[in-house]
Amino acid sequence: MVKMTEYAKRRKQLMQKIGSNGVVILAAAPTARRNGDADYAYRQQSDFYYLTGFDEPEAVAVIAPKRKQGEFILFNRVRDRAHEIWDGIRAGQEGACKTYGADQAFPFADLEKELPGILEGRATIHYALGVDKKFDKVIVRAMSKMRGKIRSGLQAPLGIVDIADTLHEMRLIKSSSEIALMRKAAEISAQAHIRAMQFCKPGMNEYQLEAEIQHEFQRNGARTPAYTSIVGSGANACILHYISNNQPIKNGDLVLVDAGAEYQYYAADITRTFPANGRFSAEQKAIYELVLKSQIAGIKAVRPGVAWPTVQTVIVKILTQGLIDLGILKGRLNELIAKEAYFPFYMHKSGHWLGLDVHDAGRYKVDGKWRKLQPGMVLTVEPGIYISADIPGVHKRWHNIGVRIEDDVLVTAKGSDVLSCDVPKTVTDIEALMTK
Repeated sequence: MVKMTEYAKRRKQLMQKIGSNGVVILAAAPTARRNGDADYAYRQQSDFYYLTGFDEPEAVAVIAPKRKQGEFILFNRVRDRAHEIWDGIRAGQEGACKTYGADQAFPFADLEKELPGILEGRATIHYALGVDKKFDKVIVRAMSKMRGKIRSGLQAPLGIVDIADTLHEMRLIKSSSEIALMRKAAEISAQAHIRAMQFCKPGMNEYQLEAEIQHEFQRNGARTPAYTSIVGSGANACILHYISNNQPIKNGDLVLVDAGAEYQYYAADITRTFPANGRFSAEQKAIYELVLKSQIAGIKAVRPGVAWPTVQTVIVKILTQGLIDLGILKGRLNELIAKEAYFPFYMHKSGHWLGLDVHDAGRYKVDGKWRKLQPGMVLTVEPGIYISADIPGVHKRWHNIGVRIEDDVLVTAKGSDVLSCDVPKTVTDIEALMTK
């Protein structure tokens, strides 16, 4: 668990970055309803949570460096017995200060009344403009109200600066407490993948396997998945973002499972591919071991100082050569890579940042140059080969073989640490687990 002192440290770091003339305004995520009838489970907006640890809706955080009355101001819901009977206990203004470390707290309904006074004298508002169009109007109204009083000496902000770049650079480097939560998310997810392999049988439906995964998540403390789980069998394994999960699993199919738990707001993202009947065919094994070879090499390439595209370059070279060796591609390696001949079989990148979001915050290029990896970054490494039946010129014995292998990798001072290492991924280990 992240302690409240760490959230305070993040706010202090952010204030140092924006300077004493700036002010940060962040709105909580709105509640979401299904067909206007039932509430979805609430999930706080990641930037808001990163700075506050506060997980209620109808809230706004204002961070104002060197403000005499207090630098961290939280607008949130008032305590209300009638509402709390239906929806649960609220922190209220007292809890906002006592539990969450706010210097001042006001009822959410007082936001537009209090905001102009907080903004007075600030040169810039640091805010995610365009993310919440309804709240954008609140900011615009506050600025308009202040500019209407300029003749009386009031100093209104001169402009709005997007907070995303500054804040997301902070989120890119994980603290020790964040890494501990991500390791736990990966451990829970690993058990879910193992359970899926153990329970899988030809004749099951994909959603039944998804249910086993969700069961393992929840019984280990991960209330929700970090994203909609992918359980694709046979031809569905060749659909990158397949989430229907509603087809029968046939004998001889490969099953691709891309599933990760969210644990205390932090995501895991793991993919494994395994045979429905517990035994790889010769063709499935050949493709699987090629993908695994590229993934192991990709993970080995992860270390401080390495530019982001390096992992992709390593993976592409191995996959392309492997497809040549199997007779699926024909030609010279460098020429095939140059014209992206591998693209019909491997059409995505090697991975992405991971953290509070499954595709986490942080730029991949800085000042036009690819970012170099640093200790504390967490990324996925996820090569794949997908041989759809409609790819021309490929022998039918390879058709509908879709393989992806994905792990969560922490960049360390000396290299890397695979957070999701508990999931079997060699042919021998998978077959042993599924047939014992």
